[in-house]
Amino acid sequence: MRLPRTDHTDRPWRIHEIADDFTVEDVWALPTPGGPDDLALLVGQFAEGIKGGVEGNGVVSRLLFSVRRKLGAVFGWDKPDPDTAVRRPCLRDHLPADLRDGPRGPDLGSSQFTSLYQLKDEWAAETANKTVQAVMHIGWVPDGSGGYRGQMAVLVKPNGLFGSLYMAAIKPFRYLAVYPALIRSIGREWEANAARRSVS
Repeated sequence: MRLPRTDHTDRPWRIHEIADDFTVEDVWALPTPGGPDDLALLVGQFAEGIKGGVEGNGVVSRLLFSVRRKLGAVFGWDKPDPDTAVRRPCLRDHLPADLRDGPRGPDLGSSQFTSLYQLKDEWAAETANKTVQAVMHIGWVPDGSGGYRGQMAVLVKPNGLFGSLYMAAIKPFRYLAVYPALIRSIGREWEANAARRSVS
C-alpha cells in the first residue's frame, strides 16, 4: 500500500539529519508483519535481494528493469561519475559520529547500493549514478494492531535537468508495475522465511 509522504517525514528518523535536501519520492507499507525486534530480519532479506538482483516476479516489472539496465549500459547512466562524486559526496562521509561509528548494516556486494547505517528501527542504503542520487530507507513501525511491519521510503536528489526529466518519465511505470511487483515479492519472501523460521 502506498502511503502519504508524511508517514515518513513525521517520524523521528535519523535519516532526516543527513538527507534533509533529498525529496521523499515514494513511501510504501510493506506486508512484513512481525515483532518489535524484527527489522534485522527484513534488512537481511533486502540485502540478499539486492545482492541477487531481485526485481520482483511480475513480467512487466522484469521487462522494465531489463530495459532500464540496457539503456543504462548504452548511455552510461550507471557508471560511477567523478563529477557527481565531487558535487555530491557520499552521505556515509557526513554521518553524525554516533551513526558513523555504529553498525553500518549488511555488505551489499557488487550492487550499486551501499549501506549507510542500521539501527533497531531503521536502515538506510545509498546509491548514485548519472541520473540520480538516492537513498532507500527501511523503517520498522507499529502496525496499529499490536504488531510491527516494514515501511520503505525512497529519497532522491536528481542529477540536474536530465535527472529530473528521467524521474518524471519513469514515475508512471514505478507506480503501475515496478513497486506493486516488488512489494508482492517482498511479502511472499517474508512469508516463506517466517514459515522456515517456525519449522527450525
